[in-house]
Amino acid sequence: MIYPIVKFGNPVLEKPAEPVTVFDGDLKKLIEDMFESMYAAKGVGLAAPQIGISRCIAVVDVTFKEDPAAKLVLINPEIIHKEGRHAQSEGCLSIPEFRENVTRAKIVTVRAQNASGKWFEKTGDDLLARAFQHETDHLNGKLYLSHISALKRDLIKRKIRKMVKAGEW
Repeated sequence: MIYPIVKFGNPVLEKPAEPVTVFDGDLKKLIEDMFESMYAAKGVGLAAPQIGISRCIAVVDVTFKEDPAAKLVLINPEIIHKEGRHAQSEGCLSIPEFRENVTRAKIVTVRAQNASGKWFEKTGDDLLARAFQHETDHLNGKLYLSHISALKRDLIKRKIRKMVKAGEW
């Protein structure tokens, strides 16, 4: 099932998600649906709050279906190591049509559970490190807008308010 992507302005995006404690068939189905929804939206990462579900689940595939082994499920993730700095243009499925340069760590290690509840650690660099940080932010109720200047953030929010008034958001 493809879920619609929740857009900026929905309160679910700005509150911390609930930890996952039950690892069952329903969770595995939700994870499948999240991958399907992410691919349909042309994304490389998706957090459950982005489909209106406040649970600590994120899916990532920086190869966008090219390498099935690159598909990652991050449940209850936490970033345990960051290294270096890297600025790059970043967007978000929940804030379509907007991109800004965001400085994040270049190398990141995340500790998370898989769909069966088993803990693992994974280190990524460049786009994968960015995806880990971006999706973990979502699960903590933060958007990439919190990493840009107040001036740029206000400009984007103002444009979105105009789009909402015009019925385009």
